[in-house]
Amino acid sequence: MKKIIILLVSTLLILSSCKENVKAQVDEVNKPNDTELNSAEEYFYRGLSKYDLGDYKGAISDYTRAIEINPNNAVTYYNRGVSKIKLKDYKGAIADYTRAIEINSNYASAYYNRGTIKDDLQDYEGAISDYTRAIEINPNDASAYYNRGILKIKLKDYKGAISDYTRAIEINPNEAYAYYNRGLVKHNLKDYEGAIADYTKAIEINPNYADAFSNRGNSKEFLGDLSGACADWRKAANLGHTNSAEWVEKQCN
Repeated sequence: MKKIIILLVSTLLILSSCKENVKAQVDEVNKPNDTELNSAEEYFYRGLSKYDLGDYKGAISDYTRAIEINPNNAVTYYNRGVSKIKLKDYKGAIADYTRAIEINSNYASAYYNRGTIKDDLQDYEGAISDYTRAIEINPNDASAYYNRGILKIKLKDYKGAISDYTRAIEINPNEAYAYYNRGLVKHNLKDYEGAIADYTKAIEINPNYADAFSNRGNSKEFLGDLSGACADWRKAANLGHTNSAEWVEKQCN
């Protein structure tokens, strides 16, 4: 199941009052690593630059120096958490997101990303709690509903998952994965016609969605429509879906 994650650093240039000045500021402070800078903001922007260059350890070092100078900037902790994720330091990232939230209790993105990491660490209840808080702060965040829906499936709260996917679709009706995942849940609840409708919508959005064709075929099979199932499995097989190719060979001759 695809989990939606936030695009991180590109959204965080809030210390600059003018977007057109950002590149100039980064260039100005993109000095050699051993150069001592003058302010937390300079370390922050050099950290951004290092992150963009893939130097995640260097970015963490600069963010840490910025925090030493100004320990009350939530965005710096947030960005350091982003860099720690790149190095698979998930517990360290959670600690930084937590500190960002302590400074700014309405930091929706920090709750969202902390929830994503908790999910990866299989703390599903904790992740749901963080996504729920992110939604309370920003009720139009389709991705938070979508990811919370995935977690509810893991906890077998299927009706809750459907509710979250439905809300995600209301906010963003062009997200094929939301229709697809809602279709999976409906199939598990034996609402095969509802599942087919959702898979069909996912296919309308993404005509090359092999999994949607394959699972729509499965739902059609449960309704006794083997001909329709075989047509979908053939399409999925043509798109590279291995299981569908096997089903075609066994059931569609």
